[in-house]
Amino acid sequence: MNPRDPKPAVAQEPSGAWLVREGKVLASIEIPATRKARARGLLGRTEVEGAMLLRGVRSVHTLGQRFHLDVALLDEEGVVIKMLRLKRNRMSAPVMRARAVIEAEAGAFGQWGLQIGDVLEIRE
Repeated sequence: MNPRDPKPAVAQEPSGAWLVREGKVLASIEIPATRKARARGLLGRTEVEGAMLLRGVRSVHTLGQRFHLDVALLDEEGVVIKMLRLKRNRMSAPVMRARAVIEAEAGAFGQWGLQIGDVLEIRE
């Protein structure tokens, strides 16, 4: 399933959707369903289990965030085209080819062995 596919207007629970690479589950993933939930993202949390998928996003920020993030920008096919570690209270530059972003707590991508060029999919 492509990360840009339309989804129902109900937010996904972390255990209800999975981030997958080459058939292997990397983590549970949250998918905010509303504009308000997407804008809020991970703000106000002290940690995150798994990851969050933000569709239709080309950049992110950590303004007001309580922890550093690993950020992967994906193209329309779900290919990781850029990865970065975003410290608190920072903004990433827009990546014009990006169509979605995966956010996780700093260090998660290293644990998952995530690399540029990996193809990710979301399974529910």
